[in-house]
Amino acid sequence: MNDQQLLRYSRHILLDQIGIEGQQKIGAARALIIGAGGLGSPAAFYLASAGVGSITLVDNDTVDLTNLQRQILHTTERIGQPKAASGKQTLQAINPEIEIVALQERAQDARLEQLVSQAGIVLDCCDNFGTRHAVNAACVKHGVPLVSGAAISFDGQISVFDTRDPASPCYACLFPPEQRFEEAQCSTMGVFAPLVGIIGTMQAAEALKVIMGIGQPLVGRLLLLDAMRMEWTAIGITKNHSCSVCDAYGSTTRMSEIEGQNE
Repeated sequence: MNDQQLLRYSRHILLDQIGIEGQQKIGAARALIIGAGGLGSPAAFYLASAGVGSITLVDNDTVDLTNLQRQILHTTERIGQPKAASGKQTLQAINPEIEIVALQERAQDARLEQLVSQAGIVLDCCDNFGTRHAVNAACVKHGVPLVSGAAISFDGQISVFDTRDPASPCYACLFPPEQRFEEAQCSTMGVFAPLVGIIGTMQAAEALKVIMGIGQPLVGRLLLLDAMRMEWTAIGITKNHSCSVCDAYGSTTRMSEIEGQNE
């Protein structure tokens, strides 16, 4: 690390749990963020400011006036521009030293698998079950840890699924793809603006912990937030040994990597 980097990240380096070694792990990390909207905005902000070496933003949408109430990557002047490109512009202004890849596309099938396989950590910041299940399946197949967040109205949730650990459940263990769940979207249900900031920021925090191998990530736990009462509820999640996704791909176990991160 050069003098400017030591200064930029000095408040991280001062933390015994991070130090120079942890910051170097952050700098070497490759993060894939699916969605550059309400959740992806704060998540990307903090990953970029923390110095994650490479961040890929994937979003096929464009900036709309209705987004600006909560999607803090974007500005009024960028209405009509691709969200991925707008996000890249913001993140490069925050930290010009890191690599930002902006993809205006709906990554799916082989393309999604390609992107996931090249990432060290994936943040699911999308707004629909179909994409969440596709991202989860790709992460399970390629053994890439997934930080999943969701927010609607005044309710949020977050968890970490890391199937490098054979005991870890995946997203499909919690929400089986063969079951039908009511799809709720911000465009019809609305969303409290700070809620996506809370959940998205927590996604960044969990991603950084996984990258550095510190603390206790939210593996096997689902946190639910009721923002009207500002109350958190923690629910334990166990691996479903009949899960269609885990059973199809198997747990790609790289325990040696996990142990190496925590040495």
